[in-house]
Amino acid sequence: MHHGTAVRAACLLLAVLGLASCTSRSNDAVEPPKPTTPAEAAPGADGVGDPYYPKDGNGGYDVTAYHVSISYDPRSRNLNGDTRITAKATGDLDRFNLDLNGLKVSAVEVDGEAATFERTGEHELVITPAATVADDAGFTTRVRYAGVPQGTESGSLGENGWQIAQSGGAFAAGEPHSATAWYPANDTPRDKATFKLDARVPNGWSVVSNGRERPPTRGSDGWTTFHWVEPTRIATYLTTVGIDKWSIDRSTLPGGIPVVSAYAPGAENKREVESRLPEVIAFLSSKFGPYPQSAAGGIYINESIGFSLETQGRPIYASWAELPVVVHENAHQWFGNTVTVQSWADICLNECFASYAQWLWDEAKEGVNLDDQYRQEVSRASNRFWSGKLYDMGAGNEFTAVYDKGPMALHALRREIGDRAFDRVLKEWPTKHRDGNASWPEFEQFVQDVAGKDLSGFFAAWFHTDSEPEERYLYPGSLGN
Repeated sequence: MHHGTAVRAACLLLAVLGLASCTSRSNDAVEPPKPTTPAEAAPGADGVGDPYYPKDGNGGYDVTAYHVSISYDPRSRNLNGDTRITAKATGDLDRFNLDLNGLKVSAVEVDGEAATFERTGEHELVITPAATVADDAGFTTRVRYAGVPQGTESGSLGENGWQIAQSGGAFAAGEPHSATAWYPANDTPRDKATFKLDARVPNGWSVVSNGRERPPTRGSDGWTTFHWVEPTRIATYLTTVGIDKWSIDRSTLPGGIPVVSAYAPGAENKREVESRLPEVIAFLSSKFGPYPQSAAGGIYINESIGFSLETQGRPIYASWAELPVVVHENAHQWFGNTVTVQSWADICLNECFASYAQWLWDEAKEGVNLDDQYRQEVSRASNRFWSGKLYDMGAGNEFTAVYDKGPMALHALRREIGDRAFDRVLKEWPTKHRDGNASWPEFEQFVQDVAGKDLSGFFAAWFHTDSEPEERYLYPGSLGN
């Protein structure tokens, strides 16, 4: 994510201002961090147990595929939905939950048989199938629902979830929550699945989403259904739908990856920015390895929302977004999208790296001396700047320091372990965890294995505490010259 206020550290789901950090330790023998990942949630649990958002997601099953079908009328703002969720049980399920905000459910089926259901809490849909789903069995849940979708919450960067465009269209965007504003889901980044969307809208409107587009189906009733298929597993918060009177450009990257870029009315002037996308992806691929998504492009809305977001393969860009944000959001296709956080405490794995990608771009394309830039940042950093942590920063603080202090910490790490080891980290980490999930403690161990040295003091100073690192960690390698 990239927020609108911190331009020099543009981030994907952007935080208001970057303020996080870690204090230094005078002793290298620091106890390694404990992962914040609890044991797997019990079957039927109403959350997976992420310490920050314990009611997100649900226990007892692993989703393998979503097939979301919606009809949306921009005039009435009413949505009718019919979603099929294919999953595998991880325990015997005499009942289980899905997450869904606000919309009224009319019917639920499990493997074709009617199931009973009730709503509890803020977003729980509790389902009791006609027969217990056995451990390790595959099963399909169908949910039919309708209503006027709402935002899921207001975060530090603004509204999340379903949002209405100036044109009268609509789009879904938000982190950590947005998907459940328009379809039922196991709403946790730990449960990634393939995603298919069929979206029916009145003629004159069109729909853009994740993955690869299929030819639309034009009905005889004045409505057209648009089809999108994302074959690469995706976290729910990275899914999107945009309904508008889009201007759409189509092309392919070298190697045949399809590029679909959509511009809302009034956002057509962003074509010049998006024209740099092949160059951006080629550059990022040279740093991080082959592009890991099934498709590429961008969704340019004509709205000044507080963030842009790395929706998988096709980021959503606010009206203020320029080239640095395109670099940032596409870096997330590696750091955040193909390798997804295990828990929200691990968010530096997403935002620190996407923010540092902007530094790498400036170094390569603009000739910026990053050591000089780093020293300038240190010289003007306040106590407030240093006052947050980059790992396990606490619920509500995820999108803060990672944008400003985060890239500085990674540049210091680069100088601490040297370019050769750092380059290996940038390429080998996304390859090792491609299409999966990972935690920050795993990353620290990975870097130490690559570098062949104990970095516990360095990581404690930069990522685990909330004051300025002591000099040996603040000015490692060439930064001390």
